Amino acid sequence: MGPLMSNPEQTTLDQPATGDPEEQFSRERLLARLRLLWNERPFLVRCVLIGLVVATLVAFLIPKQFESTAQLMPPESQSSNSLALLAGMSMSGPGGLGMLAGDLLGMKSTGALFVGVLRSRTVEDRIVDRFGLKKVYGQSLQMKAREKLAERTAVTEDRKSGIITITVTDHEPKRAAAMASAYVEELNTLIAQVSTSSARRERVFLEERLSAVKKDLEAAEKDFSQFASSKGAIDITAQGKAMVEAAATLEGQLIAGQSEMQGLRQIYSDNNIRVRSTQARINELRQQLRRLGGKAGSTSENGDDSAADASYPTLRQLPILGVPFADKLRRLKIQEAVFETLTKQYELAKVQEAKEIPSVKELDVPAVPEHKTFPPRLLIMILGTFCGAILGMLWVLGQARWWEMDSQDPGKVLAQEVFSTLASRIPWVGRNGGGRHLPEAEEAKEEEEEQPSAKSAGAGS
Repeated sequence: MGPLMSNPEQTTLDQPATGDPEEQFSRERLLARLRLLWNERPFLVRCVLIGLVVATLVAFLIPKQFESTAQLMPPESQSSNSLALLAGMSMSGPGGLGMLAGDLLGMKSTGALFVGVLRSRTVEDRIVDRFGLKKVYGQSLQMKAREKLAERTAVTEDRKSGIITITVTDHEPKRAAAMASAYVEELNTLIAQVSTSSARRERVFLEERLSAVKKDLEAAEKDFSQFASSKGAIDITAQGKAMVEAAATLEGQLIAGQSEMQGLRQIYSDNNIRVRSTQARINELRQQLRRLGGKAGSTSENGDDSAADASYPTLRQLPILGVPFADKLRRLKIQEAVFETLTKQYELAKVQEAKEIPSVKELDVPAVPEHKTFPPRLLIMILGTFCGAILGMLWVLGQARWWEMDSQDPGKVLAQEVFSTLASRIPWVGRNGGGRHLPEAEEAKEEEEEQPSAKSAGAGS
C-alpha cells in the first residue's frame, strides 16, 4: 500500500507548481516589488515628508481668496418691450438681432436680461475704473483687466425661482463685498439710463414742452402787466360798471344842484353867497363828469386822452381799450391753462416712468466674508503627501528596473549618452555628483558581473 498512496501534504505543496506559469510569474514579480518597496521604506518616508513640507509651503504661499455674494429678485415684468429693447442693445455678436426679436416676442425673461447687462462691457469697465483693478490685477490694458474681472465674477440665474446670484472673488474681503454691491448699483444706473419706454419718451417731451410754455407764459404775463400799468386798465368790465355808476351819481347830483340853483335865483340875486356856492358846486360836478366821460374827439388813436391827465381811463376810452385788454387777457389765460395741463401730465408721466423702469430688489445684501474660500490648505497638504509617496515609489521601482536592464540595451545606452551630455553642459550636475552616478553604478555592476566569471575561469584551470 505504501507505493500506491501519496502524501496529502506533498500534493498540496505541489499544486502551485501545476498552476499557470504566467500567473505564478506575475505573483512572484508583485511580491518582489513589494519587498523592494518595504526594504526602501526609509527613502519612501523621506519622500513623504518632503512632499508634506513642499505642499505645506505651497498651501500657505498661495494668496487667500474671499467670495462675496449678492442675490437679486427679478422685477415685475411691466414693460416687456422696453426691457427687450435694452436686452437687444446689451447683446453683442452675430445673433444679437435674432435675440432682440425673440425678446420683443416675450421669449426672454427679465432675469436673462439682467444677466446680460451684468456681463456687458459697459458694466465691467465701470467696475474696473471704479476700483482701479488694472493696478490691483497688475494689468496695463483695460481689456486684460476686464477679462480678469470676468474670471473672478460669476453671475447665475435660477431657472425655477428667477433669483440672480452675483459672486465676486477677491484677495481682500472688504473689496469683494464692495464690488458685489457696485454690480447692483451699476445695473440700476445702466437700466435707468438706457430705458426707452413710452412713459420716458412722454416725460421727456412734456419736459421740453413745459419749458417752452413757461417762457410763453412769462412773456404773456409781462405784456399784460405792462399794458394794464400804462393804461390803468385793471379790469375793463368792473371798471366800466363802476364808472357808469359813478357817472350816474354825479349826473343826479348835477340835476339836483341845477334845480336848487333855479329856485335860489328866483329869490336871491346872482351875488348872493348861497347862489354863488351852489353855482360853484354845479361847476365842480360838471368838471368831474367831463373827466369821467372824456370829450368827444379828444381821444387819440392809441386811446390816450390828450385833454385829461387821469390815473384811470375814461368812459370813452374803455370801449377802445376793451379789445386789446381782452386779447392780452385771453392769451394769458390760455398760457396758464396750457401750463397747468402740461404740469399735471408731466407729473403723471414721471410716476408712470418710475413704474416702468425695472428696479433691482436685493434679496441678500453683499456681506464682508469672514472665511476664505481658496486655497484648501488641508487638501493640498494631503495631496502633496500622497504625491510624494507616489513619486518615491516610482523612483524606487524605476531605479530597480534600470539595474535589471542589460548594459547593452539600446534604450539604456541612449539614456546614458543623453545624461552624460547634459551633465557635461550643466556644471552644477557634475559638482553634485549626479552626473556620474549612473555611469559609475553601471561600471560597478559590470565589475561585479566580471568577478564571478573570472573566479569560475580560475577554478576551471
